Amino acid sequence: MSDTSANAASVPANMLSILACPSCKGKLVWNNDKTELVCRGEQLAYPVSNGIPALLASAARELSVAELEQLKS
Repeated sequence: MSDTSANAASVPANMLSILACPSCKGKLVWNNDKTELVCRGEQLAYPVSNGIPALLASAARELSVAELEQLKS
């Protein structure tokens, strides 16, 4: 698989179903636009690089209210 297709690919549904936010243990949702896993409860986004999620507090970024609203649509 090329780097371009790896970055564009989403996290497989079976993997997404077992992953949890490391901070609150809540559900993560996929944000395809930014290639991130998002925890709405903690308002954090975790990057995914080459199909591998970086579920570390130090790698997470805080989401704005506007970004959270965009995810709901």
